[in-house]
Amino acid sequence: MNVKSMFGGIMKVSFGVRVLSMLSALTPGLALAEWNLSFTPAITLLGAEIQAVHNLVMWIIVGISIAVFGAMFWSILKHRKSVGHKASNFHENTTIEIIWTVIPVVILIAMAFPATRLLLATRDSSGSDITIKATGYQWRWGYEYLDEGVKFYSTLATPRSQIDGVTQKTSTYLLEVDNPVVVPVGKKIRILTTANDVIHSWAVPALAVKQDAIPGFIRDIAFKAETVGTYRGQCSELCGKEHGFMPIVVEVVSEEDYQSWIQAKLTVAGAPSFDPDKSYSVTELVAAGEQVYNANCVACHQTDGVGMPPTFPAIKGGKIATGSIEGHLDIILNGSAKNPMMAAWGPILSDMDLAAVIAYQRNGINSNGDFLQPADITAARSE
Repeated sequence: MNVKSMFGGIMKVSFGVRVLSMLSALTPGLALAEWNLSFTPAITLLGAEIQAVHNLVMWIIVGISIAVFGAMFWSILKHRKSVGHKASNFHENTTIEIIWTVIPVVILIAMAFPATRLLLATRDSSGSDITIKATGYQWRWGYEYLDEGVKFYSTLATPRSQIDGVTQKTSTYLLEVDNPVVVPVGKKIRILTTANDVIHSWAVPALAVKQDAIPGFIRDIAFKAETVGTYRGQCSELCGKEHGFMPIVVEVVSEEDYQSWIQAKLTVAGAPSFDPDKSYSVTELVAAGEQVYNANCVACHQTDGVGMPPTFPAIKGGKIATGSIEGHLDIILNGSAKNPMMAAWGPILSDMDLAAVIAYQRNGINSNGDFLQPADITAARSE
């Protein structure tokens, strides 16, 4: 393919995309239902404004495209050699050059004003009713309601069988979590974003929010949901091999339901995650640890524990899971200084979960015979 034909193909595709976008702007409901070319319906006033400005700019682009391509095709048709037209012999025209420079500048400035206003509005978190800190991890989100004292982690809830193609995928495939963010309708929510390891991005299209989460920095964005419902998004930065597996789910509820949810979370947080006076059997710990492992470890170490060496070492027969149990606990609790891909799970998992997953790795995947009680994890944290 020569350069000329390749350029022509690119122009055809570009023009086609613009026409389809114009049709989606003209009939958003139809486009969303049949072709899915329109935006996710906005449930915030700011989101509706953003979509309105986008549609206005799209019409401006369509008008410019019609004018430019119309002039080009008219010139080709009416001034071709086959009809006897002879090319004019001139070098430059200062007036035309000024016109075709000034007009685009004016158009760009006119479009920049509303776009800049909306951009600044999305960053205006003043007067917020609720502040939530969202921390990105590989590969989950941690949330902290700074005023209410509620903390939890939000992990992908899609069953592994769907990911592996064993069972049929649901309509919320890869967009469902075990612990969604819950906020009251009609309240301004401030989201503070940061990350524990690499750059993530907290994005929910229906709320018209997208903010990068950068390690060592706190950035913020705000929204006010006007409609009760469940709204879904995903991390929109390439944060690693499980990038597509860290969704965001926001449930917008009434003020009464929100207060009930907060009280339930506080009650659960205040209750012990295990019975400190009970000595758990290895069978109980292994059964619980398999669930913890499947929810948190299979992404890197695989279901059967063979891992993906050298970045993700094997659990099955590996020196960590078959070596000293103290070393095993240390690396799961605090992470690895040699391999930054091994995160510190101490801040993420409970004492019961840590004891259970260690028992599963040492006695479910391997056959070591030794295990720890949750109380041992509690003691190790205080050392």
